[in-house]
Amino acid sequence: MSTIQTIVLAVVEGLTEFLPISSTGHLIMVSSLMGIGKEDFTQFFEVAVQMGAILAVVVLYWKKFFTFRDWKFYVKLIIGVIPALVIGYKMGPIIDNLLINPLYTALAILAGGFVLLVIDNAFPRSTIKEEKDITFLNSLVIGIFQCAALIPGVSRSAATIIGGMQQKLTRSVAAEFSFFLAVPTMAAATGYKLLETLKSNPEVFHDSSNMKALVIGNVIAFLVAFFSMRFLVDFVKKYGFKAFGWYRICVGLLFLVMIKMNQIR
Repeated sequence: MSTIQTIVLAVVEGLTEFLPISSTGHLIMVSSLMGIGKEDFTQFFEVAVQMGAILAVVVLYWKKFFTFRDWKFYVKLIIGVIPALVIGYKMGPIIDNLLINPLYTALAILAGGFVLLVIDNAFPRSTIKEEKDITFLNSLVIGIFQCAALIPGVSRSAATIIGGMQQKLTRSVAAEFSFFLAVPTMAAATGYKLLETLKSNPEVFHDSSNMKALVIGNVIAFLVAFFSMRFLVDFVKKYGFKAFGWYRICVGLLFLVMIKMNQIR
């Protein structure tokens, strides 16, 4: 994987991880267009580059993450991440099979677009306007919604935001709680992928070019994700999610065309 390819994938990850448009789908498309194969390291990179995005959440909301007196905040994150950890562990082989066939990813992106077209009006009565008002039960339900994102193309951000709005969080609070919940979720996914790669092919970490790619990728993903999060919160306050819905529909159709033309396999 060249330096240019590393930078492009990192930018794509930073832009799409927290927007409700599916980072997995975009990485698959961009990787295919650039002719990047599915070697052990590239598969690990596409997961590990999320660490830069995680750090962006922690830095942007550092007061929330490092106010240790607010113990309930950490409990909410633990409760919220448990469903995805359990279901992800149980359904690992099934998820891997879904990733192999990009058609499922394309259809999930397309279907998610139609959901986002109507989501603004689906839950009109938002009563939770601050994170501190989110209950443990709210966190659990949002965590259950997050499990839908185990299907490639659904989008973890979209699933958790929809779950938050269903639990009567405002659009902006739902988006921010989605960011918070991303930290333990993505850290766990990256850690699991690291152990899996170390077990199957530890030699990939002995290559200095691979280590360089990880550093460059995470730095860029951090910078891009930092600004994309701020954009999302401001955007959904004013305009809602309909624009993301239309975008997903266009990307999903493009994805299907690329599959039909054997550009994505």
